[in-house]
Amino acid sequence: MKAATAWYTKAFQVTPYFNESFYVGFNIAGYELGLIPEEKAPETKAESVMTYWGVSDVEKEYQRFIDLGAKHCEKPHNVGGEIVVGAVKDPWDNVVGIIYNPEFKLP
Repeated sequence: MKAATAWYTKAFQVTPYFNESFYVGFNIAGYELGLIPEEKAPETKAESVMTYWGVSDVEKEYQRFIDLGAKHCEKPHNVGGEIVVGAVKDPWDNVVGIIYNPEFKLP
């Protein structure tokens, strides 16, 4: 948990608002990102569900995550209109999606 907390603090450039051994909570632009310790890591992790972090430059953030030790999952690409998506795997193989969507606005 300490290593994951440090990595996510650097990756999202925000410190956790709650930090205990059983749960670490980050406020990412008004959304919850939670770290929960796994008693036993699963043999495989699903990649079929994606949560995206909205950014203004997907290529730049993708490369920044790679520089922090993330692994390639999905290179940034245009999915239509002005929407660009990409994804990396954190050091524990969890998928972190990134998106630029000019239509999305926080409430």
